[in-house]
Amino acid sequence: MTIAALVLPVFAVILSGWIAGASGYLPRSLSGPLVQFAYNVAMPALVFLTIAEEKLERLLEWGFIAAFGGGSMLCFIAVYAAARIWWRRSAGASALIGASAAMTNTGFVALPVLQALYGPRGVLAAAVATVLVAVLMFPPLIALLERDRDMASGRLGACTLIRMILVNPLIISTVLGLGWSLSGLPLPVPLSDFLRIFGDALTGSALFSIGLGFSLSGLRHDWRVSLALSLVKLVVVPGVVWFIAAACGLSKFNTLAAVICAGVPTAKTAYVLAGEFNVEHDLVAATVSVTTLLSAASLLAWLYVLQ
Repeated sequence: MTIAALVLPVFAVILSGWIAGASGYLPRSLSGPLVQFAYNVAMPALVFLTIAEEKLERLLEWGFIAAFGGGSMLCFIAVYAAARIWWRRSAGASALIGASAAMTNTGFVALPVLQALYGPRGVLAAAVATVLVAVLMFPPLIALLERDRDMASGRLGACTLIRMILVNPLIISTVLGLGWSLSGLPLPVPLSDFLRIFGDALTGSALFSIGLGFSLSGLRHDWRVSLALSLVKLVVVPGVVWFIAAACGLSKFNTLAAVICAGVPTAKTAYVLAGEFNVEHDLVAATVSVTTLLSAASLLAWLYVLQ
């Protein structure tokens, strides 16, 4: 089966969600609850199940961590610096612009794509990438946003930031999965089947919710800047990750997984934070929309190049 035949159904589900919302067949407000189910229930179940059934040495692929994590952070820092120096934006605004170009939607897009291509092995790579985004990029992003806001009236402080990371469903499921993997105990079949039912629901609910919440009106705001950030997100970031992966001598699979995880659309977390802090909301929303729209073509291109 060709790459296109495997990947295009993933984007067809996103398109179906958009058609359902645009036609009024389903209310767009349903996107929020679907996202919550996918993020808080289905994804943690699949991540725990995948990690618990793997050996520790397969989980700690340092070359993959260096390529994806290091490449993403390098691009985040570069775009942040450009926004600060050339565009004269504040630290918080620059951080969100950097996140728009480097914070990747691994859980909702990369995971279904890699699952379609490689099964559990692809899920494992996407799970590791998702945790890296939460651990490496989220704390400095929040810290820079907090710097621009009066701490006395702020709703998110340092203690709250730590709590948000520690109670993140993906972090919890990863830690529990690692603990089970280290124990060497097999998962009981009823527990495995129970978790797999939820895990199997991830692809449909996550992708459909992306399409259902997608709006073409978001493309109207400063489309030149959004397009430039989108090209960085979909072309430059995965290119940097590919270069680091080659320098680290990664296997073909780990290289492809790292590049695909880096080349998916901008994470909606950046959009949520932009609304929470009321900083660059329209620009981030437009970038999320543009990267989502263009990622079908760019991901197929990357897959063909890497194959």
